[in-house]
Amino acid sequence: MRTDDQYTGWILSDVLRNLGESGAYGRSEPVVQVEALFANLYREPDVTAHKPVLTVPFESRLDVVSEGKADDSRWLQVRLPDQRTAWIQNADVNSDPEPLTIAQSIALAKRFLGLPYLWGGRSGYGYDCSGFTQMLVRSRGITMPRDADLQAAWEGVVAVDRKELRAGDLLFFGSAADKITHTAMYIGEGEFIQSTTHGHPVVQISCLHDQPWTRILVACRRIK
Repeated sequence: MRTDDQYTGWILSDVLRNLGESGAYGRSEPVVQVEALFANLYREPDVTAHKPVLTVPFESRLDVVSEGKADDSRWLQVRLPDQRTAWIQNADVNSDPEPLTIAQSIALAKRFLGLPYLWGGRSGYGYDCSGFTQMLVRSRGITMPRDADLQAAWEGVVAVDRKELRAGDLLFFGSAADKITHTAMYIGEGEFIQSTTHGHPVVQISCLHDQPWTRILVACRRIK
């Protein structure tokens, strides 16, 4: 299968569902997108009557069935890919997400501080380094490649000098410019945010002047 960023991989067929001629789930109208880091879905509009049917991560897209009753507009009824329905609280979703500014994307990044690193991860269940920066750039309405080396070589960025770094720029690390193995986002004042296995394997803020980062920084890029 191939993701929307043209990343090709393999998945067990028995965990997939054929959507037929109706089109891809989460792309028809109306749709909401999860804005909370995680959101619980319930079998009825009540958080205490039953345990959640499902917990979905940030950026999940859900097909809306109906809104709650007039006296309880906190809820939306949504349809799941397996055709079940469930209820989600309005405060956890956004029906019209707009691209974030750089400052807003950095604030978003900080919401994930402490989230454990997950190799290959690109969701709220866990990010790897390039999955994390890809999500932050996507929050600004821009889709860029999946892997760190591909991001550094992407036509949607321009090279910048380390002395000219601005908040929102991307940092690339490795043993050489053609051997990039890690990426992060610069947030200003000599600091950057990253999902890393270095030290404590979580999303964390690091200082560019510290080792090993200042030694292995090999490229800086700015989104065009």
